[in-house]
Amino acid sequence: MKKILALLTSLYESDTPRAHRFHYILLTLDILTLIFLVISTFFHGNNFIEALDILFGIYVALDYSARFAINKKKTSFFISPLNLFDLAVVLSFLAPLIGENLAFLRAARVIRLLRSYILIKRLREDFPLFKRNEDIILSITNLLLFIFVMTQLVYVTQVDHNPNIKHFVDAMYFTVTTLTTTGFGDITLNGSSGKAISIIIMIFGVSLFIRLIQTVFRPHKVRFNCEKCGLYLHDQDAVCCKACGNILKIPDEGRV
Repeated sequence: MKKILALLTSLYESDTPRAHRFHYILLTLDILTLIFLVISTFFHGNNFIEALDILFGIYVALDYSARFAINKKKTSFFISPLNLFDLAVVLSFLAPLIGENLAFLRAARVIRLLRSYILIKRLREDFPLFKRNEDIILSITNLLLFIFVMTQLVYVTQVDHNPNIKHFVDAMYFTVTTLTTTGFGDITLNGSSGKAISIIIMIFGVSLFIRLIQTVFRPHKVRFNCEKCGLYLHDQDAVCCKACGNILKIPDEGRV
C-alpha cells in the first residue's frame, strides 16, 4: 500500500518528466471527455453512450480517490469547492445508474486541470507561445468553458421538453445568440427555469466576453517576480516596480 501511495504522490505532485507526462495524459483524457459529451448529444438515450458515461465516471472517481488518498489534510480536501464539484462530476457520469441527467457538470474537469498551478507552470515551460499569450489563452478558455457548461445546461434541461432543442448544436446556437444579446427569437427556453438560465448566460457570459476583449487589446504584461515586494505582473517597458520602486532586472526574453 505504501508503494502505491508513493507512486501516486510522485505522479500527482512531483516535478519529474514522468509526472509531467501523467498530467498531460489527464488533460488529454479530459479533452476527450468534452468531445464525447458533444458527440453523445446526437445519440440521446443510446445504451452504448450510457455505458461510456459509466466508464468515464469510473475514471473520474479513480482520479478523485487517488488525490484523496495522497492528501494529508483529508477534511480540507473533502470540503474544498473544487473537490466537491468533482464529486458532482462523478455523479453526472454515473447518471444512467440513478436515472438523472447532470451532464453539464462534467465540463468542470478541464476547469480544474487548467487552473492547476503545476500544469500551468508546465505549459509555460514547454510552450513559449503559451507563456507569451497566457492571459489571452486562459481568457479564451474560460469563455469557451462557460459556453460549453451553459450549452450542456440548456441541453439537459430542454432536450425532452423543448421541440427546438434536439442536440448540442441547437443548445449552443441558443447560448451564443443569448450571450451576444443577438436574440433572434427562433429558439426560446420553456418555463421559469429556462428564463433563469437565459438571464445567467447574459449576465455572466457578457462579463466573460468583455474580459476577453480587454485581455486581447490591452498591453501585454511581463511576468517577473519583484525581489522586494513579489509583484508578478509588470508593464513591457518597466524598469522599476510600480508597487515598491525596486529596480527590476527583467531579461530581454521575458519582454518578448
